[in-house]
Amino acid sequence: MIPTTLCYIEKDDCYLMLHRISKKVDINKDKWIGVGGKFEDKESPEECLLREVKEETGLTLTSYRLRGIVTFVSDRWVTEYMFLYTADDFTGKMSPCDEGTLEWVPKKELSRLNLWEGDKIFLKLLAEDAPFFSLKLSYEGDDLVFAALDGKELTRR
Repeated sequence: MIPTTLCYIEKDDCYLMLHRISKKVDINKDKWIGVGGKFEDKESPEECLLREVKEETGLTLTSYRLRGIVTFVSDRWVTEYMFLYTADDFTGKMSPCDEGTLEWVPKKELSRLNLWEGDKIFLKLLAEDAPFFSLKLSYEGDDLVFAALDGKELTRR
């Protein structure tokens, strides 16, 4: 299993989105996602979050909130447990990201982006200001085949 963090940084009703186009081998190739990454040894979720956001954006978060835990299961990669955050305040100047292009995207325009199907589910939960949640997403290849919210099945293909 791989523990990770992902953060959607908010400003002016936009999210800072990362278009993953730089790495040749990337599970998220050509997708738009928030910023974050894998835990390093002995890191807490918050330490991972702050380090990854700083590394990928140059920004230092000063206000953030843990919104949920997402379990990703796949026939192609190891199970991932992702701590999902939103942040609404930061300091610093944004710097280029070596994993892709950073862009402030209006929340109402997220649906036009190339997103994972499961990401659409948790982005909707964030938009609804849902209470803390546990979301399980199962993929076969790039296809979402099962989703469950707080242990209750949402969809199955």
